[in-house]
Amino acid sequence: MPLLRQAPRRHPRFIPESLFMQVVMGIDPGAANLGFGIVRVEGSRMVALDGGVVETTPAEPMSRRLERIHRALAELIAWHEPRAMAIESVYFGKNVQSATAVGQACGVAMLAAAQRDVECFSYTPQAIKMAVCGSGGADKGQVQRMVGTLLGLPEPPSPDHAADALAVAICHGGSAGHREAVSSAGAAAAAGPERVAG
Repeated sequence: MPLLRQAPRRHPRFIPESLFMQVVMGIDPGAANLGFGIVRVEGSRMVALDGGVVETTPAEPMSRRLERIHRALAELIAWHEPRAMAIESVYFGKNVQSATAVGQACGVAMLAAAQRDVECFSYTPQAIKMAVCGSGGADKGQVQRMVGTLLGLPEPPSPDHAADALAVAICHGGSAGHREAVSSAGAAAAAGPERVAG
């Protein structure tokens, strides 16, 4: 079930003086529970558009589970038209079975993005926590509360997988907005000072 109701309009009307705007899809990868979060970034302001969890059952063959994940993400990408997909990179150490399942889920997520020409980016859990909370050692409760605050939600988002996915989107959205600002400033500097008629 989606965490947030769909906004009436996928993208705001273009305003010439508006700041950099893009839609980012965050992914908390998993074969049993894959979290997704859709965030619209407008300059330094971020708004949650959608979020939830794609669930599959271990009783199904892995091929069917991956197909369900791919289909769900493809539908979300087609509707929200994100400019980027940000995926949390997870390290499992010696748990090969879990690492394989998460890797497969990441693969179908990236495939769904590639089929719509959406760029993919990967962030470590520490980088995400630093971007959201200012500390790479923040716990899940802190991350959920800060995600709710940054997105202006009435309460911390749930379940955990959806909140984590929104955090990944926030992490990318903040860094993407910074990169765009730097790029724009560089282009303006290269063009030189604007001439004033007189």
